[in-house]
Parts: sequence; structure tokens; C-alpha cells
Amino acid sequence: MIAFPEGIRGMNKSFTERYRLQEFGNGFMRLALQTDTPIVPVAVVGSEEQAISLGNFKPLARLLSMPAFPLVLNFFPLPTRYHIIFGEPLRFSGDWNDEDRLIGEKVEVVKQSIRSDARRGRLAKRRSIFF
Repeated sequence: MIAFPEGIRGMNKSFTERYRLQEFGNGFMRLALQTDTPIVPVAVVGSEEQAISLGNFKPLARLLSMPAFPLVLNFFPLPTRYHIIFGEPLRFSGDWNDEDRLIGEKVEVVKQSIRSDARRGRLAKRRSIFF
């Protein structure tokens, strides 16, 4: 199974916010605890330059019953190079039904792992978004 803990928040970022992780939901952690499943953090570098977003046009999104309507500068995706970095599997223990504060502490470990992998992986090493 794959989960995107940022949810729609990750899609609504403007270009100036690229690679700044948004708030994660707790559901993926509760599910991992309930099923005793490890979490493999994945950092994707390149996707946030593919379409330069100015933000989310919320009124149009509501009118169209969509979760978001990103405003982008380019009509076609830019030819960016993607880098996908798989982190070490993380195992967590505890009660899946714990209060949000305790679950949130575990979620923060995953978030920090993704942030670190992205920085150490390709963001710091790449010379250009296209090559």
C-alpha cells in the first residue's frame, strides 16, 4: 500500500514552497501500528518543478467540487528529472488508538526521515532541475 501523508496539502503548494513538507495526517501511522507494518519513507525530487504552481484557486475548486485547483504557469509539464529516494524501513510500536499527540510524535519521525533523505539524496547534489 502507498499513502501520501500530506494529502491534498502537498498538491496545493506554490513554487516558493516547493520541498517544504506540509502537515502530515495521522491515519497512515495508525494503520501501520494496527497492522504491525513498517513504513518505508520515500522522497521524490523533481516533481515540484514540473509544473510551476502559483497556488490554489479555492473558489473554482469548490465550484467544481474538486479538492484543489492549482494555478500553474505552464500548460505542459516541464522536462524535469525525477529522483526517488527510498529510506530505511521504520518500525513503530504502540497502540494505534493512542491520542493524537503520541501518534504525532511518531509521524514527525517519518516526516524528518523524508526531509533528510530529500536533502541528502538529490536536492543537495543536483546541478540542474533538467539534468
